Amino acid sequence: MRQFTGRRPPVLIDPELLAGPGLLDELNGLRARVPHLTGSLVATTDGLVVAHDTRGLEPSGVAALTAAALGVGARLAEATGQGEFRELLTRGELGYTATYAAGSYVVLTLLAGPDANIGRLHLEARRAGRRIAELSDAVLARQDRD
Repeated sequence: MRQFTGRRPPVLIDPELLAGPGLLDELNGLRARVPHLTGSLVATTDGLVVAHDTRGLEPSGVAALTAAALGVGARLAEATGQGEFRELLTRGELGYTATYAAGSYVVLTLLAGPDANIGRLHLEARRAGRRIAELSDAVLARQDRD
């Protein structure tokens, strides 16, 4: 999986160009495969919603917070010599929030309850992240050609 590099896109990415049935299929599939998953979101690295399966949350607010956490996580990984950002897991009293690199300019954020199997969450999210990266990179390549 190509990882978030911390660089900004050379052109503005229109989230509507990236959104499509493939991304929604991935998010729906995650909900089916990961018990206790309560929501999912694909966003650009600068905090714009591309696709989401969230209930009871404002996706644009989650996307903005994801971008902020991504920036801190990427700087922390770099500053501590751990390499490029791959994923970030936050555990709260009522569950988990996990963010995964999904290509150079897109991230996947998952929300899960406190009883979630974190190993399963990571496994499925990493697989989905690779597929999301392929989908988003294909759209961006077409955009560059046009």
